[in-house]
Amino acid sequence: MSDTTISRTRLATAAAALALVAGGIGFGIARLEHTASAPSGQTQTDQRKILYWYDPMIPAEHHDGPGLSSMGMKLIPRYADEGGSANVGPGVTIDPGSVQRLGARIVPVERGTLTNAVTVTGSIDFNERNLAVIQSRSAAFVQRVYARAPGDVVPAGAPLADLLVPEWAGARAEYEAVRRTGDAALARAARQRMALLGMTGASGGRTTIRTPIGGVIKTLNVREGMTLTMGQTLAEVNGLGTVWLNAAVPEATMGGVRVGTPVAATLVAFPGETFAGRIAAILPQAQTETRTLTVRIELANKGGRLRPGMFASVRLGQGARDRLLVPSEAVIRTGRRTLVMLANSGGRFRPAEVRTGAEGGGKTEILAGLAEGEKVVASGQFLIDSEASLAGLEARPIGGDATARPKPQSAPAGQVYETVGQVEAMDASSITLSHQPVPAIGWPAMTMTFRVADPALLRGYKKGDRVRFGFDQPSEGPTLRRIVQEGSR
Repeated sequence: MSDTTISRTRLATAAAALALVAGGIGFGIARLEHTASAPSGQTQTDQRKILYWYDPMIPAEHHDGPGLSSMGMKLIPRYADEGGSANVGPGVTIDPGSVQRLGARIVPVERGTLTNAVTVTGSIDFNERNLAVIQSRSAAFVQRVYARAPGDVVPAGAPLADLLVPEWAGARAEYEAVRRTGDAALARAARQRMALLGMTGASGGRTTIRTPIGGVIKTLNVREGMTLTMGQTLAEVNGLGTVWLNAAVPEATMGGVRVGTPVAATLVAFPGETFAGRIAAILPQAQTETRTLTVRIELANKGGRLRPGMFASVRLGQGARDRLLVPSEAVIRTGRRTLVMLANSGGRFRPAEVRTGAEGGGKTEILAGLAEGEKVVASGQFLIDSEASLAGLEARPIGGDATARPKPQSAPAGQVYETVGQVEAMDASSITLSHQPVPAIGWPAMTMTFRVADPALLRGYKKGDRVRFGFDQPSEGPTLRRIVQEGSR
């Protein structure tokens, strides 16, 4: 081989070595840069400890690694830093960026005024407690009828008809005869009979029927020449000194309405004028078609200006007063209880049970469960509440303090729970069982996979076997501790 060939060979070898070294240096720099981006002594892949993998649709089913759940859904990791801790209190931690993406709006619990007044419509009606019924006390003949008709407004004492009462003449003659005998007892009895027949003064059998009160003639059943029987109704007169205002109030707003509650009514017939009154009664039956209850309000009717049939706008309820308030959209009603999502320091969130009161103007009164200055989530809270449910957080009870611990997802160390199930699948390190409920820890009947601490426990079992098994819940997830054929011990 010539010197030129040897030189070329050595040059090629040196170039290859140089390229290899350069590539190694480049890889080393890239690795150094990647490592430098993580905290000292920790890479990005092991910054957060994974406790187990789970399906959000089946939060109680835990797995050792990624894959599919028993429902065929992709598993996601549960990290150790996602639950509460002793030094920061119970709650789930959500980074500010995620909170912003959720559209969560955090507002403080504040004191303010809330008016629970309700404006409804109603109509004027007769006050039927002020109704006079005019009857004939004796059989009589109608000699004269005065010019009256139903609907006429008459003053008190207005004449309606003149009657001839034949029985009165006999009663008067009987009284005079008894009186002349000097028998006081018989005279008293005769006078009493005259009173029962409706006789007044020294009438000679003729009398004029008059209205005892002023008001509207509702009915008039007397005509000239009629023969009347005892107890026959001649007329009905309804007073107008007071009237009823019947208002239809939605049943959803009846919580703050009470008998005696002051109201203010306005009518288009009298613009700029307000009529004050109070609720006299709340009728017992709701209108099924409109889901309203009728509230009866008694109004003074000076001058008789308020006429039955007029429509009115009614404002009823108490005025504004100081209350503890949150936005109504912050309230979560589950049907069993009412919750809000508390926003604590450090981006931690926790549900809290509350008792609510009146609502109005987009605000809801908090009667118990929150303190002034605490912060709640006013929008996006349903997604945060779902995350809290997955973390097993128990809502802060009414009257509870902020140091209450979250509801544990796992049993105390060493405690084993038992139930009955059927083997669905198994391998050397796990077994999948469809099991009955576990009431002690609130588990429903479901199918889930358990870790197996000792593979020897599964020896002799196969798919389809009916078994009784015991498990505990260490941090690694539900772990099978014992198993026997169902029916044996």
